[in-house]
Amino acid sequence: MKNVSPTYLKHQFLIAMPHMADPNFAHTLTYIVEHTAKGAMGLVVNRPQELNLADILEQLRPEVDPPARCQGVPIYIGGPVQTDRGFVLHPTGPTFQATVDLDGVSLSTSQDVLFAIADGVGPEHSVITLGYAGWEAGQLEAELASNAWLTCPFDAEILFGTASELRLDAAAAKLGINLNLLTSQAGHA
Repeated sequence: MKNVSPTYLKHQFLIAMPHMADPNFAHTLTYIVEHTAKGAMGLVVNRPQELNLADILEQLRPEVDPPARCQGVPIYIGGPVQTDRGFVLHPTGPTFQATVDLDGVSLSTSQDVLFAIADGVGPEHSVITLGYAGWEAGQLEAELASNAWLTCPFDAEILFGTASELRLDAAAAKLGINLNLLTSQAGHA
């Protein structure tokens, strides 16, 4: 019998299949931050919310008026877990009080990255989310087995160089798939 080691999806994209019924994840592209035998964590990167960086900065440092450019920096719904907690994905380079390198992209969770972006000295490209997606041990694997998701290799151009409303289709196209041509019915061969 062959000894098969598990395959984990850290630093990959999850593409929600058209039949995804969970409203938290329907029509989403999720970047997988961590995936181990204990579970997984990801950030939805294509669902902007009504908030922008200026709104967040008004809460974090009310004594300073946010620069006008901050109104054009969207805040994304990163997932349904801890929706009051911020996460910033940005190209590897600058590090902040809480930055983790994820192989070509970094994740920062401290407020100083937001202040740096606002002050024009932060990362040139970023995706700022509130909340995250979390899966318990085996949960994501079960969802993959039931055809809820497609996986796609990470591509920084999709994350930082593609408009949010085009990211899902861009990731699918990287696999040679047009999501509009897929049925909303799941099947198993």
